[in-house]
Formats: sequence, C-alpha cells, structure tokens
Amino acid sequence: MQPLTRAALCLPALCALAGVAPALAQDSIPGSQWLSINNRLDGDRFSPLREITPANVAGLREVCRVQIDGPTTYEAGLLVVNGVIYTDTGRETLALDARTCAVRWKNTYTPDDARSSPSNRGLAVMDGRVFRGTGDARLIALDAATGKLLWKDVIGAPELGESASAAPLAWNGVVYIGIAGSESGVRGRVMAYDAQTGRELWRFNTIPIGNELGADTWKRAQTAKTGGGGVWGALSIDVTTGELFVPVGNPWPDIDKDYRPGSNLFTDSMVVLDARTGALKWWYQVTANDWADLDLVAAPVLYRDVGARDVLAFAGKDGYITTVDRDTHRLIFRTPVTTIGDYHAAATPQGVLNCPGYAGGVEWNGPTLDRVSHTLITGSVDACFDVKLGTTKYAVGQVNFGGSIEPQGPITGWVTAVDSASGEVRWRYHAEKPVIAGVTPTAGGVTFTGDLAGNLLVFDSKTGELLRKVQTGGALAGGVVTYAVGSKQYVAFASGNVARTAFGALGVPSVVIMALNGKRAPSAGAHRTSAGQRTQAPRPAAP
Repeated sequence: MQPLTRAALCLPALCALAGVAPALAQDSIPGSQWLSINNRLDGDRFSPLREITPANVAGLREVCRVQIDGPTTYEAGLLVVNGVIYTDTGRETLALDARTCAVRWKNTYTPDDARSSPSNRGLAVMDGRVFRGTGDARLIALDAATGKLLWKDVIGAPELGESASAAPLAWNGVVYIGIAGSESGVRGRVMAYDAQTGRELWRFNTIPIGNELGADTWKRAQTAKTGGGGVWGALSIDVTTGELFVPVGNPWPDIDKDYRPGSNLFTDSMVVLDARTGALKWWYQVTANDWADLDLVAAPVLYRDVGARDVLAFAGKDGYITTVDRDTHRLIFRTPVTTIGDYHAAATPQGVLNCPGYAGGVEWNGPTLDRVSHTLITGSVDACFDVKLGTTKYAVGQVNFGGSIEPQGPITGWVTAVDSASGEVRWRYHAEKPVIAGVTPTAGGVTFTGDLAGNLLVFDSKTGELLRKVQTGGALAGGVVTYAVGSKQYVAFASGNVARTAFGALGVPSVVIMALNGKRAPSAGAHRTSAGQRTQAPRPAAP
C-alpha cells in the first residue's frame, strides 16, 4: 500500500489543486507521482520513466524556478502528487505547480518555543493532508489543497535540545517520525501518530533504560538518560510484513566514549519495529561505543536480490554501504564509498585524524536501487577531521561533543554504484564538492543527483559516464525527483542550501524544474555545462 491509496490520489480538492481531471489523475502513467520522500515506501527512489535517456539528455533544459525562502537550510525532499510539488524549509511549507513553478499556497509556521534546529528534511502526504515536523519539536498536519493548519501536536521538548527535523513517513492512516538532538544529550525515540487526529499511538525509545531490552549495554546507567540516539532521517517500511526500519544516530557525548562505557544500544543501529505496535523485532548495530559520530541517518533500501535473498541495504557516516540478510540478520557485504582512514581506538587530547566521521560519509539521502542494472547507487562526502578529546559536561539543551572536531584538507564527494548482490563496485565518480542530494535512477538509463558546488549531475546508469553537469546556482542538498505530467517527463530538485559549516553554502532555497527542450526561465541565468571525469577510487578501510 502506498502512502496515498489509488482512490485518495484524486480527492476532489487535490484534483482541483493540480488542475487535472479525476480520470486523468487515476489513469496517469507509472512514475507520474513521487508520493513519499524516497518515492516508494521501501526506499529505492527508482523511477520507471523512460523519456529522458543517455541519447537525448543533452536536450534537458530549465523550465522554471522559484525561490521559496530566504537564506537558510534547504535539505528537504520533494513530493509530487497530481501535478503539484510539495516541499518545505525550516518554517515554510509550499505547494507548487509541477509544470510552471507557480505557488499554489504557502504556509509559514510560527514556532511556539525557541527552535532547537533550523533544519527540516521533508514532508509526508496522505489522504489529502501534508505532514511535517518542526524545529520546536511539533508535528503538524496541513490541508493539501489550501495549506490550512488542521492540527498540531507537541512531540518533544525543545528546551532539552529536541527537534523534529526528520521527514515523516505516512502509511495506512499512521504518521511515523523521530526526535533528533543527539549532540545535546537527548534520549532519542520514534513515534507513531493517528493521521486524522494527531493522537500518539506508540513510541519506541532508541536509548533503553531500566528494564528495557538493551539497558545493560549502558554500563553507567545514568548516562543513558542523555544517551543521544536521535532519529533525524527518513524511515522505510515493508508493507508486506509491517516492519518499520529506523536508522538511529550517534551516542552522546560524541567523542568521549569512556563517559558512557558499553556498546550503547541502539545507537548507530538499524532498528526494525512492528509498524502497528512499535514492538522491537530485531536490530543491526554497525558501530558499538562510537566516538566518531558515525550516525545512521538515511532511510534504508529493501529489496530481493537475484539470489532470492531479502536484503536490507543502508549507508551511514561510517562511509560504507552495508547489506544485511533480513532472514538471518547476517552481514552480506560492506563496501566503502568514500575515503576510510586508519583505525583509531579512541580520540586523544592531542588529536587523531578521523576519516570520514562527523560530517563525512553518507548523510540523509542514502543509497538508491537501480532496478534495471541491479546496482545500489549512493552519494557521499569525502572529508577528514582532527578529533581531540576534551571535557564532557552536560548542560540542559546545550551542544557538547566531549571534545573538538576540525575539518582537515579539502572536502569533496563521490557517487558510487555497487552490485546489489555482491557489493562489487561497478563505477565511481569523484565530485568537486560533497554529494548529499537525493540520487534517482530511472528506467531510461540515466541517474540524477547533485553536489554542493551547485551542479546537477546526470550519469549513464550502466557505465557511470557523466552525461550532463549543469550549474544551478545553488547547493543541492535535498530532493532530486522525476515525474510526469501528461506524457512529459520532468526533473525537479531542491537548490540553494545554506547550512553546516563543513558543507558550505551556495544560493538561496529554490525549486528548479527541467525537461527535454524546456524553455529556460528568464531569471535562471546561463547554465554552464561541461563533461566531468572519474578519478581514482577511494582508499578502502584498513584491515
């Protein structure tokens, strides 16, 4: 079941909003919608659209663009429902015409409390409603046709450093979202809410205490109360089993591992819950007693490989694509997708060089599955940091890393494609800046993504050849989607991120739409196109 049922795809209000007749919306071709943050609920981001191919991608031109906010973070995905794009920044939520960029409505959220975080990574849409989290830890529902506020629920405490920056997931009348704020010493959790009323249905604490399973992995029990484990990325769900897959972030304090001895469950883990009850089914921890800020944040991909194995694939700030057999819970492969430095058992007061860590590896837009070539493709950040152990002191709502983290050397990016069954690298591309935008392969044989230098990147999905490199004028850190209106295929993306120091900033938040032989908007300016080259592969991890 998709986030919107077939009947719900053409609620009268939505059809009127999109400017299409009900019959057209219901009979639309496969791939015309982009209904959740990763397109499908299983997280694969693959599009069945075929109009844009390696043979004609040179004709891809800008159709329109619209600025949606002033200088701020723009890390959100885009949703497309019946010819309408939905997107958001920290305070703004908008509905745009998916052909012309015309603003249908705009909702500006006024926080009730001082915001803990300015970031937001996207929306969910279901049954004529738009759902999002806020920087002051609220979950709100808006009318998809008008932008009117329908309900608001307090789901966290911003005074403790909690925020709701993750993209929600909506399925079967329920909205799922997590709480972020690991660096402030929050106790992470993921919750489920009734989509009609906002009533909480269940919660799962990612940091166990008392008699909860895993509490004994915090050898100093009191440190679990401030243990981190924030959920600040997207989720995936298997609708056939009712399993909800939750990527969990780092423990607190980030650097001082001796402050919180033990393996620190469920930090740096992929946690699998019963979507209907919140009960824990199983988990896979990538890094125990982490000191290098190796969050899992991106939604995983769920697929059945050519060997008929049911596979869980994910990537994190450790810089690997990891796959796990969902039946046995055993590792299948781990493939590095960025530079992995020498192993250090811990940080020291003198400092150690850590690659990737902190703001490196794979961020909130993780791997995607190309269902034609059977490859997992992901962007990543190539970065190293000097990490020095310092003093840990908890202060309510305040960020404390337990030391200092300083970037070292150039910060670049990669796009890497690996065989989805074996983990063998098929191709790599070295980008001039980090690649943290969504990666979208298509049945037409092209894969879209972008980098923080402002380049839209279009690859031949099979060979990795860079077919187009288009300067958009704004850093790409959010969604890159493709959809169809009528019989025409469009590509839309979030451009203009102004965010974390390690990532830099370029432009202002804008939505850009492109299509084959599209008429470029007068305000867009000239695009610079050039052919890129693949360079040397990342250095694998030390044994």
